[in-house]
Amino acid sequence: MAMELIDVCLNQKEQKDYTINVATDETDSIVGYVCYGPTPATIGTFDLYWIVVDVVCQNQGIGKQLLQFVECEVSQKVGRLIVIETSSVEKYLPTRGFYLRNGYTIAAQIKDFYREGDDRVIFVKYFKPKEKE
Repeated sequence: MAMELIDVCLNQKEQKDYTINVATDETDSIVGYVCYGPTPATIGTFDLYWIVVDVVCQNQGIGKQLLQFVECEVSQKVGRLIVIETSSVEKYLPTRGFYLRNGYTIAAQIKDFYREGDDRVIFVKYFKPKEKE
């Protein structure tokens, strides 16, 4: 699914549903990326689809920088809410902790959404939108 979103961004320049930004190291190698976009049929709501950091670069603050970048971009676009969805399985415990540490709250949990024993956990963070200039 992540590759599909990247393909859309690279090959459909006119689309406005997804934005991808990358993080690079001092040699300009990509060490992570974030994909987000406005939620269809809403005003000021954005979905954060992916934050990906190269496994050898994790726990260096790159994910937090990418998240803060998105929050700044959303705020500048007069956004008021970011929604993030993830899985409840043990493998995603660090991911869920990351969102909680960064001010997101669990708005909903849908039992057995992905499969039995794997809930969809929905995180949100509200913003006071900046006024348009």
